[in-house]
Amino acid sequence: MKLVKVGTRLVGENQPCMMAAEVGINHNGDLNLAHRTIDAAADAGADAVKFQNYHTEDFISDRSLTYEYKSQGKTVVEAQWDMFKRCELAPEQLSELRQHCERRGVIFFSTPSSESGIQDLVDVGAPLLKNGSDYLGHLPMIRAMAQSGLPTVLSTGMAEAEDIRDAVEAFRDAGGKNLILLLCTSSYPTPPEDVNLRKMKTLAQMFDCPVGLSDHTYGTIAAIGSVALGACMIEKHFTLDRNLAGPDHWFSSDPAEFRLLVESVRTMEKTLGSDELGPAVCEKIARREYRLSCVAVRELPSGHRLVASDVAFRRPGSGFPPKQLDSLIACELARSVPSGHVFEAEDFAE
Repeated sequence: MKLVKVGTRLVGENQPCMMAAEVGINHNGDLNLAHRTIDAAADAGADAVKFQNYHTEDFISDRSLTYEYKSQGKTVVEAQWDMFKRCELAPEQLSELRQHCERRGVIFFSTPSSESGIQDLVDVGAPLLKNGSDYLGHLPMIRAMAQSGLPTVLSTGMAEAEDIRDAVEAFRDAGGKNLILLLCTSSYPTPPEDVNLRKMKTLAQMFDCPVGLSDHTYGTIAAIGSVALGACMIEKHFTLDRNLAGPDHWFSSDPAEFRLLVESVRTMEKTLGSDELGPAVCEKIARREYRLSCVAVRELPSGHRLVASDVAFRRPGSGFPPKQLDSLIACELARSVPSGHVFEAEDFAE
C-alpha cells in the first residue's frame, strides 16, 4: 500500500494512525472558540484538526429546507441555511487558524465546497484537503483537488461501490497521486450496526491506498476497533463542550474522551505488533519457567537405560521437552540422578 505524505508525516501501513479532531462547525461561528478548540485538541493528542470552509450558497438554494437535531438536551428544528451561514469561515480566518495549528504542532486541513475554496486552502498553506461524503459525486471538485497537487481525503458515506470507483478514477485521471479513503456512515450519530468496519479492507483491496474511518458513532469503540482492521487515519467530531449549542456537539468527543481515544489507539497499535509466529520477548523467561521438561520419576542409578515409566513431565522447561521423550528411551545414564531431576545432555553416556 502506498504511503501518503501529509506535511512532515506519513500516513499508511505500519505508520501511527493519524488522529484528526473534526471541529467542523463546532466553533459555532466564534473564532475565539475555534482557537480554544484547537488548543484542546492538541492537548488531547490530536495529530490534525479539521474545519469546513464552505459558502452556504454552494450547496443550498432552497431556504425552506430544515434540519432537526439535538442540542443542549432539546430537539431543535432549524433552517439549514441559517445553521450553516452562521458558521462560515472567511479566507483570512482560515489563515489564522492554520497558523495556530502550526504553532501547536498539529496539521490543519479543511473541507471546501467550491474550487475557489480549494484555492483558499492552497493559498493559506493547508497540507491536506478533505472531500466530504455529500460531495463524493462532485467529480469536478475531486478533479480540482487532484490538480492542486495536495494529498486528499475522500469520505465514502452513502456511497455505492460505483460511486467510490468513479471518484477515485476522477482523482487519479486528473493527476492526483496521494489519496486517503475514509469509511464513513452519514448518520449522526451512527448506530453500531451500521458502521461495518470490515468495509475498510474491501476499500483497501479495491483501491490500493491508505484507508481509515470518519467516525460518527457515540463513544470510542468503533474508532479503536478500526485500528485493528488497518485504519491509517481516524477522523472524530470534536467539541470543547458537549453542552454547547449546535447540531454536532452532543455526540462529539470532548477533550477527555478524545485523549482517552488517542491513548487507546496507541495501545491498540502496540498490541497489533508483529505477524511473525513465535514467542513474544516477555515470554522468553516464561517459556523457561512455565514449560515442561522430562524429569526422573524416581532415583535412577548410573548405567540404567531409561524406559517410559522412568520419566514424568514437570516444570521448569529448561531440559528436554516432552516431545523428545522417544529419543531418550533406552539411553544409558552416565551418572545417578535423584528423583525429580531435570534430564540434561550430560546425564547420558555418548
